Amino acid sequence: MFDFDQIMDRSGSGSLKWDRYAGRDVVPLWVADMDFAAPPAVVTALQQRVDHGVFGYTHAPDELVEVILARLWERHRWRVKAESLVWLPGLVVGLNIACRAVGEEGSEVLSMTPIYPPFLSAPKLSGRKLVAVPMMQEGAQWLIDFEAMEAAITPASCLLLLCSPQNPTGRIFSKEELEHLADFCQRHDLILCSDEIHGDLVLDSDCEHLPTASLNAEIAARTITLMAPSKTFNLPGLNCAFAIITDDSLRRRFQRAMAGIVPYVNLFGYVGALAAYRDSGDWHEALLDYLRGNRALVMEALATMPGLQATCGEATYLTWIDARGTGLDDPAKFFEDAGVGLSDGAEFDAPGFLRLNFGCPRSLLLQGLERMARGLKERR
Repeated sequence: MFDFDQIMDRSGSGSLKWDRYAGRDVVPLWVADMDFAAPPAVVTALQQRVDHGVFGYTHAPDELVEVILARLWERHRWRVKAESLVWLPGLVVGLNIACRAVGEEGSEVLSMTPIYPPFLSAPKLSGRKLVAVPMMQEGAQWLIDFEAMEAAITPASCLLLLCSPQNPTGRIFSKEELEHLADFCQRHDLILCSDEIHGDLVLDSDCEHLPTASLNAEIAARTITLMAPSKTFNLPGLNCAFAIITDDSLRRRFQRAMAGIVPYVNLFGYVGALAAYRDSGDWHEALLDYLRGNRALVMEALATMPGLQATCGEATYLTWIDARGTGLDDPAKFFEDAGVGLSDGAEFDAPGFLRLNFGCPRSLLLQGLERMARGLKERR
């Protein structure tokens, strides 16, 4: 029904992903932006809105709010009120606002590494101090190092930035891990900002994403949950996200930090979000099936490449690769020279690692994997 094998020509479209290598023979498998057309229902809804012809100031449609609240209940048994939603023009904005809203100049913000680069920059941009706590690596698996987390706490600690499911490792944290983390936040009086943008991209059938704030009222009262349709439905350019903040006082602090500097979500973002959440469930299910096939292909191919060890994440369309065994000084540059653009692990506070985005047509993915294998073979 949906053709994820179709190659979409993104040249000349202002694509950040593809323009990085404009004029070069490099397959871009880096930034978390899929190469699939948006769901047909989204495209149709946007076309109809364009045909209306008036693009004035707007606000979130009541139906979109209702759809999101119903979705949270149906998927997670999490009851949320409409006033708990705070609309944002992007999830990264939410991370930065959370840092500004919590603590004061010089306060400490904890984050677990490796981690998506904005987690590393947001505290510093907000006049806070980043405290990076490395996760534990057991084989190719990544776990929260709670002993290291306890050791990192100081009287200046005020905020914990969490990515769940985790980017770049693809981990889905278990209920027990999240309960331990919630207890940690409560004991140390930390506000939790939880980026859950990949929560609808669960690939393992025996796993389930659990929003941390849905555990109990105590952790909900100190949590800023960030969500968006952008990763799931490939709509990052529409700039529509939202925070869920159930505590009135915390929500007011967050909104005060937004005041005067954060623009409204644009009307096409709202239109796309509604069509995605309300009308694109069949596309979503087909996407997950396709991504599972791509993930299997990646893991099989990487297993044959000497010096590489890959994490098979339970969620996302990202694969985290340990390239330290290759002995390469700069693995990202090596593979770029071989014709494949990957994300450099150094940007995630993990030099020697790589992140591969397999959210693309299978023929393109195969081409990239073949170039990686050939590059390593020719090096020997």
